[in-house]
Order: sequence, then C-alpha cells, then structure tokens
Amino acid sequence: MDRIKVKIINKSHHPLPAYSTFEAAGMDVRAFLPEGAVTLKPGQRALIPTGLYIQLPQGYECQIRPRSGLALNYGLSIANTPGTVDADYRGEIGIILINLGQDDYVVNDGERICQMVIKQYSHVEWDEVKELDHTKREGGAFGHTGTV
Repeated sequence: MDRIKVKIINKSHHPLPAYSTFEAAGMDVRAFLPEGAVTLKPGQRALIPTGLYIQLPQGYECQIRPRSGLALNYGLSIANTPGTVDADYRGEIGIILINLGQDDYVVNDGERICQMVIKQYSHVEWDEVKELDHTKREGGAFGHTGTV
C-alpha cells in the first residue's frame, strides 16, 4: 500500500478526513455547517461545505463518493458521483448531496456525508486510427458479453 503526503487546511472544527479501518480505501468527510443544519427534500440537492482545502501532488485526484449506509437507508447520494477534485484546485471542497429518498433528510454539522479516495491517474495520448482491433464481443450492448 502506497502512502503519499497531501497538504490540507481544515477551517472546520471537525477532525480531518480519516479511514475507519486499516484497509479502508475511503476516508470519511464531515459536513461543515456552522450556520445550522440543511434539510434536503426528496429530489433536492445542495452544495454542502466541508471546510477542507487540499493540495494534491501532480498526477493525483481526489474522488468524492457516496457513503453506502446513507445511500441504502436514506437515498442520500452524490449528484456527480464520483466527484473529482483536481490537483490544481485550491478552493474549499464542497459536496453536492442529492436526496433520492422519499423523505426529507437533515444534514447536520459534523455528520459524515461522503468518502474521499485519493487516486493516481494517467493522461492519455490519442492514437487516431481508421479501425480498432477485433474481439469476440465487438459492439455488444451494455451487460452483454457477445457470447452465448
């Protein structure tokens, strides 16, 4: 397991994002709502501040993902999942929560609202061609392997 150093500023009064277990891939991130709770009605979305600012090393991104318990139990998700924070972004990390459930959901200050995963990425160099290599599947639709 690789470890990298990431600079972080925490303007909230909550703990830094943290792994719940040793082998967890995602760190829990908390809502920073000093003005009070935010209520999301069914179908409503809101940008929830975290008070966190990060400086990622070049070649890394921060992915923002839903928490499975909130998704299963309340229908709470991330509208642009997975959200991406680029290495050159220096603003506050905001989480676009959406209520896909049937009831109002109240987001409280300090509540764990998402997971943060730091991932390495590659840039692509396109090789424009007239034809692609053939496979057994070819153009088989989603969920179709092209075999019987």
